[in-house]
Amino acid sequence: MSQFLQYMVAGVALGAKYALVALGFVIIFKATGVINFAQGGLVMLGAYLTYNFGVTWDLPFWVAVAMAMVVTALVGVVIERVILRYMVGRPAFALIMITVGLLFILQQVTVAIWGDDALNLGDPWGLGTFRIGDIVIQERDLWAVILAAAAVAVFFVFFRYSSLGLAMRATAIDQEAALAQGMSAKRVHAAAWAIAGATGALAGVTIAAGSASLDPSIQFIALLAFPAIILGGIDSPLGAVVGGLVIGITQSLTNGYQAEYLAFLGSGFQSVMPFVVMVLVLLVRPYGLFGTPEVKRV
Repeated sequence: MSQFLQYMVAGVALGAKYALVALGFVIIFKATGVINFAQGGLVMLGAYLTYNFGVTWDLPFWVAVAMAMVVTALVGVVIERVILRYMVGRPAFALIMITVGLLFILQQVTVAIWGDDALNLGDPWGLGTFRIGDIVIQERDLWAVILAAAAVAVFFVFFRYSSLGLAMRATAIDQEAALAQGMSAKRVHAAAWAIAGATGALAGVTIAAGSASLDPSIQFIALLAFPAIILGGIDSPLGAVVGGLVIGITQSLTNGYQAEYLAFLGSGFQSVMPFVVMVLVLLVRPYGLFGTPEVKRV
């Protein structure tokens, strides 16, 4: 039982990281209807900016994180203002391919500035651990869960009580009606990209925490987070969190038990299992667990 609980704790921590990445995807999709494959690049950029502010500039860690979130949010706004604003009304496929191109551009810029060697983020947790009974918990995993919970709480308050949050919800439900009520679609889109950038930076910090764990490959966490987005519902922040936790726990349990009970599936199957779960759920619920069904008149 203690081994099972150990795997569950690790799964929840991993799921919290997936949830932070997924929230960035969801906010962009809700506001613009675009699946933003550049989110992995924003995650990577945010982590490297934290390294730059915290290690290179020797600022306190939490100051470095805050500054990285602000700068990555500004990068998101620049992307929306300079590139994507002129693609409004264009085919969705073109928009998606632009975000794919932006992912590679962000990757190349990041490598050109910081190189591709593994770096130590300089986080205050390092590889520290503590115990609850027989369960060993890494401090960085606990903070990943805390930060994810805080982000979800901020999202809830923002969307429910702020005027901009209400405008974003209205635009997501019916953009034409929102525009008719005087809401600015440009402002909503810019805000969505800013929030996605800030959330991506926070996700990057939780992913890269630990000794020499920061390298350009962290951008690929977005691919592993994608099943969480689809599973939960691509337009649902709650679904992003639930999907992230489900995928994280599934991946952790697979990693723990697959070699013992399903060794014939080969090593590395834990990276495939999230997509297996995604396919099975979509067969039953095509819009995900909390996604909004699209109703078309015939």
